[in-house]
Amino acid sequence: MIKQFALAGALTLAYGTANAQMVEIDKNPFPSTYEPMPAPSVLIRGAHVFDGTGAELSKADLLLENGKITALGEHLEAPQGARIIDGTGKWVTPGIIDVHSHLGVYASPGIRATADGNEATNPNTAEVSSEHGIWPHDPGFNRARAGGVTALMVLPGSANLFGGRGTVLKNIPSRTVQGMKFPGAPYALKMACGENPKRVYGQKGGPGSRMGNFAGYRKNWIKAQAYKKSWDDYRADYAKWEAKKDSNSAKKDKDKKAPKAPKRNLQMETLMGVLNGEIIVNMHCYRADEMAQVIDMSKEFGYHVGAFHHAVEAYKVADLLRENDTCAAMWADWGGFKMEAYDSIRENIPLVHKAGACAIVHSDSEVGIQRLNQEAAKALADGNKAGLNISQGEAWTWLSANPAKLLGIGDKTGALKPGLNADVVLWSGNPFSVYSRADIVFVDGARVFDRHDKSHQAVSDFELGQPGEGDDK
Repeated sequence: MIKQFALAGALTLAYGTANAQMVEIDKNPFPSTYEPMPAPSVLIRGAHVFDGTGAELSKADLLLENGKITALGEHLEAPQGARIIDGTGKWVTPGIIDVHSHLGVYASPGIRATADGNEATNPNTAEVSSEHGIWPHDPGFNRARAGGVTALMVLPGSANLFGGRGTVLKNIPSRTVQGMKFPGAPYALKMACGENPKRVYGQKGGPGSRMGNFAGYRKNWIKAQAYKKSWDDYRADYAKWEAKKDSNSAKKDKDKKAPKAPKRNLQMETLMGVLNGEIIVNMHCYRADEMAQVIDMSKEFGYHVGAFHHAVEAYKVADLLRENDTCAAMWADWGGFKMEAYDSIRENIPLVHKAGACAIVHSDSEVGIQRLNQEAAKALADGNKAGLNISQGEAWTWLSANPAKLLGIGDKTGALKPGLNADVVLWSGNPFSVYSRADIVFVDGARVFDRHDKSHQAVSDFELGQPGEGDDK
């Protein structure tokens, strides 16, 4: 949105007179309207705890107050009026964060009318944003809460070289997308390499090869650099003009027109946001050789790759990921379903972790998001069978702290640390067991799901059903 100002009773663009104001792009035209739900104080006593950063505590207490975590330790005192929950025999963890979801943009029921995740009309659709396709009443959000998911990033699909913006959500019931948007979370840019874009566009004028994919990226990054320079130059020229018009020595130029702002380009605005470090690149990429080339390309154009998604060959370049502070968001054992996924191994996630890189468990599935704790359990078991000796506490970082770091919200959530949001799950047992369930899920200290209380189990439109013939009207 270009800021506008009322001049002489009319709504007029700001540049062009001595009274001009510099034009700026509104980077957040669809702001979050999220408001935390009421959250009474809660003290969970005597639970087994994974704190999200790798530590594990037995028989610890956790205190939640005013939507925040205020204390974690032993023998904590309950504030007056606090709800006290007996955590004996139960586990407590930070809420699960899924960094790769299509909930809302591929909503249930899964029909064409609810399929809004791929704008497969051009290899570069960086101008679109998942937030404009998310249906907040998708029943999948309710199912994910029942699986302990407190936050998620909803991404466009992988048809395009540049697929559009991804949006970080708090997993709460809401009438609108804005009511779910995680305040302060940066946007993502979804990109894709490999088979998908060349398959989709091979018969549409290209790209039709991996060579074409990379040429397409580079041509668009060159355009983005030029677009960024036009705005940087405009701001610099405007500052010079403003300083000159105010100087006594330049009175004769007082009526000279202000520099004119560049013409807006939504596609390039997203890529400029990446170059400015404001938008995080999340790239669908399976093969190790392509990940290495993408990292080189990011250095060519001066941006950072936040994560490679799916990344079934991440174990081959785990050192590169560590050195470039790039995460890998992966499945435990989903591979071999196409050629670029063929060289997958079950030890991928733990090997990336053991190399010191940022390992993340993701879903890319409306079903898998309900069981991400079990996905992490599979990867942990396979890694330890291979002798990697990873603790359960460490493995929980794949579900909370590392995803929060990638999404740019690690200072707000992802761990059980005093001062962070009280995004917490109380499990019926060890969450790495298939027999355990999320008993209570808190977002900002509010109960958004309670397995034993139906008044805290949200129901969406398509879960209500329709009155049938013969029903009372």
